[in-house]
Amino acid sequence: MKKIFATAFLLGTISAFSAVALDLSSIGQNNKPAGNSVMFQNENEPDTPKQPSVMKQKEPEIAPKQEAPARPEPKKIFSGAVRIVAVVNGEIITTEDLQNRINAFIMNTRIPVNEQTQNMIVQRTLQAAIDEKLKLQDAEKNGIVITEKDLDQSVKFFETNNKIPTGKLKQILKESGVSYDVFLAQMKSDLAWIRVIRKLSMAQGELTQKEIETAQKEADKDLSTPKYMVSEILIKNKNAKNLDVLVSNLRQDPRFELYAMQFSEAPSSSKGGNLGWINKERLITPLKNALGKLKVGEVSDPIKVGQDYYILKLEKIFDPKKDKAETPTAENIKKFLEENRMEEIAAKHLQELRQEAIIEVRM
Repeated sequence: MKKIFATAFLLGTISAFSAVALDLSSIGQNNKPAGNSVMFQNENEPDTPKQPSVMKQKEPEIAPKQEAPARPEPKKIFSGAVRIVAVVNGEIITTEDLQNRINAFIMNTRIPVNEQTQNMIVQRTLQAAIDEKLKLQDAEKNGIVITEKDLDQSVKFFETNNKIPTGKLKQILKESGVSYDVFLAQMKSDLAWIRVIRKLSMAQGELTQKEIETAQKEADKDLSTPKYMVSEILIKNKNAKNLDVLVSNLRQDPRFELYAMQFSEAPSSSKGGNLGWINKERLITPLKNALGKLKVGEVSDPIKVGQDYYILKLEKIFDPKKDKAETPTAENIKKFLEENRMEEIAAKHLQELRQEAIIEVRM
């Protein structure tokens, strides 16, 4: 099994498979195959994966939290008659479908649509709509059926989890310019996808004791090394417009992980940009230098690496001389390994579906 960063789970990461169907944050999320960030590449070995870190820490230094911004008003992106923006294996996605998802994105994330964010939001929501079609089509091939009862239960759970009075969800969605049918379609896609991935995961069998013991040894070794918890946003050169404005937003808005999940083009985007605990000396020179200038909670200026740009946030610092840490239990390690295996299976399977599909984008 591919090695992964166990620290994320042990510091409170929640698996996407337990809540994604009940959270609109999955709208516009960029799902990519698991892989190492360029941050861990040796400058002379561009494709060499590095050793992961497994550690549990009792909350050391952390930046004070700020309040999230007020919810912006929905913004109409598409004007004129309804038209087709994409066709996925013969099934269409219209401007009306996409506008609903953009409105849902704004409602849930509170990220405003402006000159810097509009193109990224449109592209992310379009990709999410395409993936939604692929997931439902794949579920049907696998004989997975989501019933009305399943959806009703998920809606009730969503209302309870978000403290929405029973029966008020439709009104809230309407006020935000979101079709209830589109909301249900996205929820149905998520529920079906969870079942597909669980089925694929079960087919791989149980984790071995050796895998768990190996992760346990890594945890023991990690406790003596100073580390930085870092989050990243990668913006490809072709999309690198007004990055200073994006950095300004990140310094005012505490939700770096949300921006990373929606906009970052790195594999870590599926985890909100969080890279877990890393040794600064393992970073390539431009990133190491930038990180060395940051205090906990600070966001870096855009850092050019090759043709692309990185934005880093220093989340925490672990100093073994003064910070208390404890080795995670075997039970915690097993749970994390299981969840990460599901995440890796999901990323790989979705990538395969994308490659096999006939997708026509008309934008």
